[in-house]
Amino acid sequence: MSTICLYGSASGGIAPAHVELAARVGRLIGERGHDLVYGGGGTSVMGAAEAAARAAGARTTGVMPQALLDLELPPDGLGELVVTDDMRRRKAEMDARADAFVVLPGGLGTLEELFEIWVARTIGMHTKPLAVLDCDGHYAGLRTWLEGLVARGFARPLVFDVIHWTDDPADALDFLEAAPRERVTLPSSEIVGSFAEFPTDGPGGSGAPAQGAGGSAP
Repeated sequence: MSTICLYGSASGGIAPAHVELAARVGRLIGERGHDLVYGGGGTSVMGAAEAAARAAGARTTGVMPQALLDLELPPDGLGELVVTDDMRRRKAEMDARADAFVVLPGGLGTLEELFEIWVARTIGMHTKPLAVLDCDGHYAGLRTWLEGLVARGFARPLVFDVIHWTDDPADALDFLEAAPRERVTLPSSEIVGSFAEFPTDGPGGSGAPAQGAGGSAP
């Protein structure tokens, strides 16, 4: 059994297909014996996923900052509600409780969560798998833009090796369950003049020697 962290919209003005997708994901999480941690809301994508997961047997944990409790009530029947001081602590609490991450359609808050977890994965700060569940091309434009970043040299192609994009909930769960928990050692593109690799795990282990400034990027 694993705890899956779900990110998604809390907006009530989105297309019903996105909410239906969330319910399917939540149901699968419960049916496959996993638990759910999420942002704590009771509406839209977040609410549908929590309700379906709980109905299918999952223990559900919501994490909300104190400031949001005045604006957005958690659902009745939620397994546990964790209240944090601010948004940063909220994300840290969700991350710490999670074994894997699934991203559903969402807005700016969901994008922030996606990028933070993705970047941390690419630089070896955690080994938890990440899947993005698209619906009706919600993230198609974003993915095209990100591929453009790679094409223009702002990101390395290897960043896509640590994320799985799909429109099928079962495929997303299959990936999260089967993905190897290997630490990534992508070269850093932030070190001016050279490309250095992060050290590997293990006693006395170290990464490959840094390339010179003239070395080619992967």
